[in-house]
Amino acid sequence: MRFEETKYFSLLPHSKIEFTFGKFYFFENFVISEVHEGVHFDWDKILEVIGAMQDYYGEGIEIAYISNRVDSYSIEPQLWYRFHKEFDFIVAVATVAYNDFAYINASIEKQFANISLKRCDDLDAALSWIKHLKEFSQK
Repeated sequence: MRFEETKYFSLLPHSKIEFTFGKFYFFENFVISEVHEGVHFDWDKILEVIGAMQDYYGEGIEIAYISNRVDSYSIEPQLWYRFHKEFDFIVAVATVAYNDFAYINASIEKQFANISLKRCDDLDAALSWIKHLKEFSQK
């Protein structure tokens, strides 16, 4: 389910940023992404999103990332290595997989991630997991 179709859309304060390749919702300490169908989410697109995150959150950010995979798109799992080498502000990732293929892809990405990566069946589970992360328990 798309974020805008959930009860959280009106309950949780956020800012929406639209790129040609997807929608990103910025919250106090996490981001929800919804990449469009058929997109190859490559390093250049990742850098666009990172730039928007840094503009929005400023220096010294520490956030979680929810990949809400309502549409099918591709990403190279090894980009996690590159991301962790150059950036360190994402402390955890939840991937919402709505079908077996997306779940398998998330499982492959989990092998490349140097941070906690949780696979979830819906946004409720992802948001609950993010809310209970030790990194945010004292905020």
